[in-house]
Amino acid sequence: MGKRDEKLKRKEYEELLEPLEEELVAMARWVRATGQRIVVLFEGRDTAGKGGAIRAVSQRLNPRQCHIVALSKPSEDEQTQWYFQRYIKHLPSAGQIVLFDRSWYNRAGVEKVMGFADDAQVEAFLKQAPVFEQQLVDDGILLFKYWLTTDQDNQEERLRERLEDPLKRWKLSPIDLAARGKYQAYTDAREAMLAATHTDHAPWTLVDFNDQKRGRLTLVRDLLDRLPDTRIEPPPLDFPELGHEPLEETYGVLKPIEDYPMD
Repeated sequence: MGKRDEKLKRKEYEELLEPLEEELVAMARWVRATGQRIVVLFEGRDTAGKGGAIRAVSQRLNPRQCHIVALSKPSEDEQTQWYFQRYIKHLPSAGQIVLFDRSWYNRAGVEKVMGFADDAQVEAFLKQAPVFEQQLVDDGILLFKYWLTTDQDNQEERLRERLEDPLKRWKLSPIDLAARGKYQAYTDAREAMLAATHTDHAPWTLVDFNDQKRGRLTLVRDLLDRLPDTRIEPPPLDFPELGHEPLEETYGVLKPIEDYPMD
């Protein structure tokens, strides 16, 4: 059978993800203890699965330490700033992890393909991005850049699912629909981006997300493998006996509302 016919079932996926989550928690403990700063960029095609990949990395981590950045379109003021300026304010401090749900690479992707940036702006970005990223790395930031791939038939299936599922309808935008006819244009833009910004100091990693669950496992495993030894034992905590029988809640001023009806 082909790879697409062997998509992971949820139970198998969760069993495989659990030990990786333990490693991610240990990684976060190491980041906090050593004052490291980690930045992970999640780019890729519409519907590839960036949100699910970000959740796979972040869902067991302390949200005060691991921040997800998903910026909306720039304001009028931001449009007059240096292009990288609005991203800089979201970079991590010591002990923090920042996951960018799309990033400054919007300029080389959707802005280029959909005509929101002109050729001169895109060309300037492709020249500046490696320099900007060199500065981040030289300052000690651990930078990881992932591009999630998916074939167009899977993309179409996922777009249709968003259209028909009221719980996913919010994910579908006019830009998503307009991009349907620009699959090859996005491929061309990606290749130009890789040619200009896949560097020794900030390389790109492409991950196959035709099977999103398998893609998440692949991405998390790669991220963990590219970090140094992060084994730091958690500090010991004394957990003495309570000393009495556990107490039940008591209420004076207010009582809890009625439970949700189950029949």
